[in-house]
Amino acid sequence: MNTNSLFSPFQLKSLNIKNRLVMAPMTRSFSPDGVPTPEVAAYYRKRAEGEVGLILSEGTVIDRPSSSNDKDVPHFYGNQALAGWQNVINNVHSAGGAMGPQIWHMGIMDNHASGWTPAEPFEGPSGTNRPDNNNGKTMTESDIADTIAAFGRAAADAKRLGFDCVEIHGAHGYLIDQFFWEGTNERTDIYGGKNLPERSRFALEVIKEVRKQVGDDFAVIIRLSQFKPSAYDTKIAHTPQELEAWINPMAEAGIDIFHCSQRRFWEPEFEGSDLNFAGWAKKVSGKATITVGSVGLSGDFFGAFAGESSQPSSLDELVRRMDRGDFDLVAVGRPLLSDPFWVQKIREQRTNELKGFSKEALAQLIID
Repeated sequence: MNTNSLFSPFQLKSLNIKNRLVMAPMTRSFSPDGVPTPEVAAYYRKRAEGEVGLILSEGTVIDRPSSSNDKDVPHFYGNQALAGWQNVINNVHSAGGAMGPQIWHMGIMDNHASGWTPAEPFEGPSGTNRPDNNNGKTMTESDIADTIAAFGRAAADAKRLGFDCVEIHGAHGYLIDQFFWEGTNERTDIYGGKNLPERSRFALEVIKEVRKQVGDDFAVIIRLSQFKPSAYDTKIAHTPQELEAWINPMAEAGIDIFHCSQRRFWEPEFEGSDLNFAGWAKKVSGKATITVGSVGLSGDFFGAFAGESSQPSSLDELVRRMDRGDFDLVAVGRPLLSDPFWVQKIREQRTNELKGFSKEALAQLIID
């Protein structure tokens, strides 16, 4: 297997990375009361030592009272949490790595299994996180304005702390995605609408504020998905034309890279072509894209939460698509969660040393 295309450098604005492999954001609830610990810093440092080109942090929530449903998901606001993130990026840089935080607002959520709830009700475009499941309040225009500003502050802090880029979480049924999806956005004001471009206004205002806060030369990524965890078969853009109408305004607003989440990277996005989500996003926007979805493993991420294990799988199809120019970067999740040296092993063709994945890896920060 010739993996040379995965190990060429990549440069875009503030990003200057040694290969095309990205550590995908994966929520780890190991930051007590939202403050990243030295163990969290060691976890990310070890992936940098293992030659990951770009590390994207776990989702880290912005400064809104109900932006999280879990008290131990990290914050990206407040002196203590930001000091923790300063330690993280210092460790990653000292190990020769590059990193960006994924800034996040969960929106309307189910209550956490721990029983913990935020001080104020969850908030979203219409009070639901899936059709007919109301578990929060409808955001006022004032709430929306404050949330947009909070995204901007988080991005500004990312640049100030020395991160190499920032990623906005707009996927997987969380707040920005709740605005995109007609199943959760029933608003009749300027943040709602019958079509996807109309329901994209909130995302566009977030992107513009982030771009304003970080300047023109700082790389901004957005993570998008068609599917929802509550509805795997959902598509919010049903055709290439709808996809173009959805993402090109985001590119114009300031997005440099589209991080296109799907459960299995090899599945075609639309009939009549084998291009995946990232392939189509690059084709219609001309922007750089990241592909992700069961890279290097036999099963998908959501199966892992159901207790399913996965075994290493071939990268031949991934490399074929990379060599064809379908996407620019490849995000890897569970293999790097289980093994900080996965990238190094791929580069050195040590495929016999690759590890599988089991749900037990979700319950710890693996550092060796």
